[in-house]
Amino acid sequence: MIEPDTIKLLRECDAGIKMGISSIDKVLDYVHDEKLRKYLVDCKHDHDELKEEIQALISKFHDDGKEPELMAKGMSWIKTNVMLAMNESDETIADLMTDGCNMGVKSLSRYLNQYKAADEKSKNIAKHLIKVEEKLVEDVRPYL
Repeated sequence: MIEPDTIKLLRECDAGIKMGISSIDKVLDYVHDEKLRKYLVDCKHDHDELKEEIQALISKFHDDGKEPELMAKGMSWIKTNVMLAMNESDETIADLMTDGCNMGVKSLSRYLNQYKAADEKSKNIAKHLIKVEEKLVEDVRPYL
């Protein structure tokens, strides 16, 4: 029997990945520096790969995954658009990405602690996603 924690953790990872991909897509048209663009595209690629892996696992459990919370999406959209309207710079993009990644790492860490009974494969996916987010924060730090 599969632990409900596994499905819950996978759902949260799914929602987080969707949020990350959406956030990167929102800022890519505003990026000036090609190295920063590469960091974002590479991170999006990593998210896409993890999304496929998660979708395969979730579908085995006959689950549809999870969409990001509407409030979180709305607040992200407002913050991104307001900040970019005030300053369309790579610094602004790095700031937005850093905040988003830090929130993702915090949430995923909380879910790892909350869903302790999840299987190791699901926990490893969450840990991998945390590493991807932490790497982007490190990569964009010179643009802050």
